[in-house]
Amino acid sequence: MAQVSRGGRIYRSGGPTRLTPYEIRTREFTARRRGVDPDQVREFQHQVADELADLHQAVRLLGTENDRLKRVLRDWQIMHARQCEDQPDDRPNRGHW
Repeated sequence: MAQVSRGGRIYRSGGPTRLTPYEIRTREFTARRRGVDPDQVREFQHQVADELADLHQAVRLLGTENDRLKRVLRDWQIMHARQCEDQPDDRPNRGHW
């Protein structure tokens, strides 16, 4: 399994953790001669962190909706299978299901 460095830490590529908004906001950069404006960097970090937090929330909501739709589909399939079982043998179900 390959190892990848992230933030000075090593983790295995089989199960990397997500970058969190907190990690983005608190990331420190070394000062360089002719570097960038630290205030602009911080402002950008906060914008990216806010966007990431919104995306994480959207993923959670979509996961919940996906679970709900799976339950509804499963319930419909069970109901449909029972209806097909109740049909007389002289009229077999010729439908897709």
